[in-house]
Amino acid sequence: MPLNLPEQTLRQRSSMKWRMYDADVLPLWVAEMDVAMHPAVRAAIDEALDASDTGYPAGNEYQEAFAAMAAARWDWHPDPATEIARVGDVMNAMLSMLQGLTEEGDHVVINPPIYPPFRQIVTGYKRHLTEVPLVDDRLDLDGLRAAFAGPDKPTAYLLCSPHNPTGTVHTREELAAVGELCAEFGVHLLADEIHNVLVDPGTEFVPLLSVPACSHAMVATSAGKGWNLAGFKGGLIIRGTDAADKLAALPPLARQSGGQFAKIAHTAAMRHAQGWVDDLMAEVSANKDLLQRLLAEQLPAVVYRRAPGTYLAWLDCSALGLENPSLHFRTKGKVALNNGSDFGPEYGQFVRMNLAAAPELITEAVTRMASSLER
Repeated sequence: MPLNLPEQTLRQRSSMKWRMYDADVLPLWVAEMDVAMHPAVRAAIDEALDASDTGYPAGNEYQEAFAAMAAARWDWHPDPATEIARVGDVMNAMLSMLQGLTEEGDHVVINPPIYPPFRQIVTGYKRHLTEVPLVDDRLDLDGLRAAFAGPDKPTAYLLCSPHNPTGTVHTREELAAVGELCAEFGVHLLADEIHNVLVDPGTEFVPLLSVPACSHAMVATSAGKGWNLAGFKGGLIIRGTDAADKLAALPPLARQSGGQFAKIAHTAAMRHAQGWVDDLMAEVSANKDLLQRLLAEQLPAVVYRRAPGTYLAWLDCSALGLENPSLHFRTKGKVALNNGSDFGPEYGQFVRMNLAAAPELITEAVTRMASSLER
């Protein structure tokens, strides 16, 4: 049972989730999981430390481990030698793709509500945002077509798959339609698939590049999210079979920002901990069911659309009549949740809850949230 660490143990951590707020606040916000490092990952790191193997990373082990996972999980066979490149992390990979394939002043499409760094890499590097919001938590294909054909013609589209924060898992048909639209209008299709293994049992995640219509696309991914290895900063860029020129267009230092310990840890996770992440998602799925029950009993006005992707819950608190739900729950209920406005200015009545935690902590969090409304 991965999600079984006691709160006392978790509070000894020095990472962001457990150190951002005071000790009386229950943190269910940033995307860190309350899990112990997998033994195989720990063994690989210990072996490297024993050998003082602390130099620069080399070789294709990480790429090969991903390719083996892709074949086993999704019957997808990217070539680790020519189609996968090791990079620093997913958002730096997305930035590198933007820098290599777009120019300052270009328009870039996103689908709010969206993981905040999507906005940051666009506006922070002098590109302009074109927003095509999700509709009922699904991609708006008509909206994408209108944006692609509009007066502010975009040069790139940033896709989040599975989607953060809603947990939407895009279907094969949706991805094919997106690929066809991007090809029709000459838009670079760039996807973040860091949550690829984080789907409920029985849910099919479809890798973008396994869809023939998306062979021109590029994908960034990492073992960092699926195995809670953000402290080992590393990732991969994968090109479609028809995107060799796009991989070649990356800025010169894009492939030199990953570290040796990231390569070692991520490779070990992908090679030896596939069953572990599946067990984890069975527990997360049970936590989603638990959250639904708890909200129905204690906070029925909060709307939660249970989704099969990620370990994150996107909660609509509009009916509560709070000016700032996340601030209220943190100061009055002592529960830290992500502020929805970080995912788009129009989502201030939403909060994001991290469900990669013990059921007892989720139960305590909802009880605190409900009690805070009575004060």
